[in-house]
Amino acid sequence: MTKQKQHAHRMVAQNRKARHNYTIEDSLEAGIMLAGTEVKSLREGKGNISEAYAGEMEGVIWLFNAYIPEYSAGSYNNHETRRPRKLLLHARQIDKLLGAIKEQGVTLVPLSIYFNDRGIAKVDLGLARGKKHYDKRETEKKRDWQRQKERLLRDRG
Repeated sequence: MTKQKQHAHRMVAQNRKARHNYTIEDSLEAGIMLAGTEVKSLREGKGNISEAYAGEMEGVIWLFNAYIPEYSAGSYNNHETRRPRKLLLHARQIDKLLGAIKEQGVTLVPLSIYFNDRGIAKVDLGLARGKKHYDKRETEKKRDWQRQKERLLRDRG
């Protein structure tokens, strides 16, 4: 018997509002340190990163305010739901991110949490710059125009 490899990442949590509220300039993949019950809870497809953000504490990048609910079949040593979680990055990546945060005024926003091909939990981080209200309206106009254009082309054949 041969095993088939999964080529697509298995998405667990996604921050949809991030692309609406921010202009994503760059993104990178980071590992995340999780407790055993957190991994099991994520494998069930539970988790929310809509209010989460990443920041620096003691020279290391951490993920704050990410909600991973307690594992239902867990015992007395279940995890805290909104505890800070350490992100695993190379030292050069950490230096680059910290420099961008301090000098350029950008924010680190988690875009998604997923399991890669090897079954390891990863976080997709985005270097983001906040959008102004008029930028959001402009993006919405472009999206609406694209939809109308596709409808017209589809209707004409």
